[in-house]
Amino acid sequence: MKPLPSDTANKLVGLEAFRFLTAFAILIYHYRHFSFVADASVGLDLARLPLYWFLRAFFNSGAFGVWVFWCISGFIFFWKYRDPIADRAVGGWTFFMLRFSRLYPLHLVMLLLVALLQAVYFNLRGAFFVYQDNDLPHFLTQLFMASEWGITHGETFDGPIWSVSVEVLVYLLFFLMLRATRSWWLNVVIIAVCFGAWHFKASGHVTNCLALFYAGGLAAAARRLVDGSRFKTTIEACAWLVPIVVMPLVIYALRDRLDDFDLALFAGFTPVLLFCLSREFGFPRAAQAMIVAAGNMTYSSYLIHFPLQLAIMICFALAGRSVPIYSGALFAVYLLTTLLLSYVTFRFFEAPAQNLIRSAFRGSPGEALKQASSV
Repeated sequence: MKPLPSDTANKLVGLEAFRFLTAFAILIYHYRHFSFVADASVGLDLARLPLYWFLRAFFNSGAFGVWVFWCISGFIFFWKYRDPIADRAVGGWTFFMLRFSRLYPLHLVMLLLVALLQAVYFNLRGAFFVYQDNDLPHFLTQLFMASEWGITHGETFDGPIWSVSVEVLVYLLFFLMLRATRSWWLNVVIIAVCFGAWHFKASGHVTNCLALFYAGGLAAAARRLVDGSRFKTTIEACAWLVPIVVMPLVIYALRDRLDDFDLALFAGFTPVLLFCLSREFGFPRAAQAMIVAAGNMTYSSYLIHFPLQLAIMICFALAGRSVPIYSGALFAVYLLTTLLLSYVTFRFFEAPAQNLIRSAFRGSPGEALKQASSV
């Protein structure tokens, strides 16, 4: 499977739109933080939340967006990096630099910001907001993006980074395994092992991430294989039946036992949906640019939304007012401000920082704005 040029990779607008929708679901799910006192929600009535009738699935299950992100990452990494790493065209240092420049600058800034804001909130309320383990050991593990590696335990500082910490470990395994073999059977073996751990109640975040990441890789393989097939249209039409017909029927049949099959459902259906969405869509150029821009905002929205919530809570505390969590105005301000800050952050901080780091090592300024969505 040969890597695609960046301009072709960016044509995966279906995946970009899905990635943005997934990030949006997480933002909505975490809206409940506005009801927290210390590390627990107090008196929250989900049914009274703004637009609950319409966004019920996001308010209740948006946390599973992390699993979808892991699967999307698997698709993109196998799509772009599988052959270059296996052929040793991309070495360990280059791969590290690409990941570091994409993830670390914003992470460092948000970590320092949350550390400052949590100190302010603690002085006002006598407890930290949502994530309580904000001491030096936890700060150091977050500093090295190792908060979920078993060195420390507990939710800490900019809490959502935990899922990125898990994915960093999977990146390392992905690189090392491709150096050993590029066989697609490895994907099947890893998924089977992870499901074995899940079946025997021995799974954790890392095994779940591995299962979903490598399942996404199989979706990328299927897309490349089908794109060269004369039966492409028929195969794609049949694939669409899975998310449209089969998935709703399965969910309905398991409606009282969904928690018992959550990983199987996500690892089984999400890759098929990614395969369907990875076809080229005939969007106008302007619409495609907007979708790619929305996809670029997902990482920043994921890291920014909690510091924004913390800042809002500090403002209400200083004003001596209760938080109007059931207010549509607060809900709109929270979402719109997060999205606006995410766009500005990507455009004026993430992309320039990424360009600066990459150009220092590769002499390729300007690539971040064109490639960020695919790497």
